[in-house]
Amino acid sequence: MKLVIFDLDGTLVDSAEDIAHAVNEVRDRFELAPLPLDEIESYIGNGVAKLLERALAGSARELVDRAHEIYLPIYRRRLLDHTRPYPGVVPALEELDVRGRTLTVLTNKPRHESLMILEGLGLRQHFAQVYGGDSFEHKKPNPTGARRLLDEAGAGTHETLFVGDSSIDLETARAADIPCCLVTYGIRPETVASLQPDFWVDVLRELATIMRAPLPED
Repeated sequence: MKLVIFDLDGTLVDSAEDIAHAVNEVRDRFELAPLPLDEIESYIGNGVAKLLERALAGSARELVDRAHEIYLPIYRRRLLDHTRPYPGVVPALEELDVRGRTLTVLTNKPRHESLMILEGLGLRQHFAQVYGGDSFEHKKPNPTGARRLLDEAGAGTHETLFVGDSSIDLETARAADIPCCLVTYGIRPETVASLQPDFWVDVLRELATIMRAPLPED
């Protein structure tokens, strides 16, 4: 394994609370009652447009479109209020760096906000490339972004590991024919318990062992 593609939210950073507060600030602008944080967390993963459509279900299309215009400025003001790397993420990245792996990020969060988080948390230097939900015509689980990262790194599919926390990440890896590792601690981990990735990790530092392991036989 020489290339690792990481998801961001729920995999590297715990960002759900800041996203939820930003969504509720948008709802407040339209005089709508706040939603429970765990409900908003269940809407995360498919990008900003889907997040807002779900959080404003039943609202007029015009209101949803307006929400999309004001959400990112609101979120940028607070995206590092509570967002932090998950335990074990920093030592895992440092160890993979030392071992000479190429580390990248592929997320459905917009690229600018993704870079703001990685830079603000001191993680940006670990990643050769960061692609967001606005980097390509299609978001995950479409494999376009993953395939671009393979091409840029000169890595084969069986030299690459996709690391995420959701069914979207698993679907992306499968679509790109890349082995997949899911974390057990991500956003709403109960929703992935029945999935069957190639590997599971409870803390990201366990990746060091996986990177040396043979792939499971089909």
